[in-house]
Amino acid sequence: MNNSIIIGNWKMNTTLADAVVLATGIKKGTENVDGVEIVLCPPSVWLVPVQEALGKSFNKKIALGAQNIFWEDEGAYTGEISPKMIKNICKYAIIGHSERRRYLFEDNIIVNKKVHGALLNNLTAVLCIGEHNKLTDEKKGRGRPTKKDKFNNIFYQLEKSLLGITKKMMQNVIIAYEPIWAIGTGKPATGIYAVKMIFMIRERIAKIYDWKTASSVKILYGGSVTSDNILEFTGQPEINGVLAGGASLKAKEFVKMCQLAAK
Repeated sequence: MNNSIIIGNWKMNTTLADAVVLATGIKKGTENVDGVEIVLCPPSVWLVPVQEALGKSFNKKIALGAQNIFWEDEGAYTGEISPKMIKNICKYAIIGHSERRRYLFEDNIIVNKKVHGALLNNLTAVLCIGEHNKLTDEKKGRGRPTKKDKFNNIFYQLEKSLLGITKKMMQNVIIAYEPIWAIGTGKPATGIYAVKMIFMIRERIAKIYDWKTASSVKILYGGSVTSDNILEFTGQPEINGVLAGGASLKAKEFVKMCQLAAK
């Protein structure tokens, strides 16, 4: 695997001034940081100002990602942002985040359409999957999930979200494993638990495709990641980086995370 990927998801935060200051702070703080790929995902309205604030760092040391996209390139979809609109600005697009699944009722069919839309526009899809409750050993061997289980079953999410995605297309897919019970709670998964789950995700990818594809897919951990615990995840060879939320809104904290991951 190549360098770790550190993605900062700013979610619905920052004013224009805040976004520029935050991006500038991260840019300055990571000038001498090598060995990680840094991705910032500001609100869509700030993508261009953040790109301008990054200047020469844009696409060299720091890439941009969209927090969401629509699945069509254009049309009568008021308020939506298409992958075609942002493909010359962004390299990545977060798709299927648990908050969109929960509050905006995005199901696996919608998520799958968005993955296809991203890939058709040469964007790397950061596909988020995660369970509401910790997966116990008893549940590990369960077969076809019941209707009640489907929303919570990460393997069902994975399979349905990747329908029609070929092995070649998987080269531009990153999986972000984000246990929902850890997001924003200040109680992250342990490194051991995250590794166990990510290995099981790779097993499922291998079942869908093959082990060569599974071993080449980058899988990130997300959920209450900070500079205090990032090495518990990036220090594991099975984990290829992190998707950070709240910690990415503080320039010094996010820079420290990048520095630690680089070491």
